[in-house]
Amino acid sequence: MSSLVSDDLRERVARRADHLCEYCLVHEQDGFLSFQVDHIISLKHGGRSEWENLAFACAFCNRRKGSDVGTVSPATGHFLRLFNPRTDIWSEHFRLAGARIDALTEMGAGTARILGFNDSDRLLERHSLVAVGRYPTLEALAQIRV
Repeated sequence: MSSLVSDDLRERVARRADHLCEYCLVHEQDGFLSFQVDHIISLKHGGRSEWENLAFACAFCNRRKGSDVGTVSPATGHFLRLFNPRTDIWSEHFRLAGARIDALTEMGAGTARILGFNDSDRLLERHSLVAVGRYPTLEALAQIRV
């Protein structure tokens, strides 16, 4: 398969994710920018444009993640892989506290830091969505409760 994601595959990935960013759980209808298909393992690291390696992501999470597959723990100096929406369960690594996304694990903390979940602009976006009853959506609540 080519490195480009077809429109059909993009739509299938979006439907699988209930049109949520699979990292921060914002709904596509509420995004300020178009949502994107993320290569969980980037092409430069040998990932492929295949169903099992793709996640639906808001532009903010996708831009911050870039081609990263992990980070270094500030506490231990050890490599931590990032949250993988295909193999990890969101609620085991994160907890929603209003608009804030709190990490429950070291991997969750590394992912939250790299993706900037709780940067001031991201919090402002989610606070605004909370105020109008759009965060978390019913689809996001289903992910949180899995």
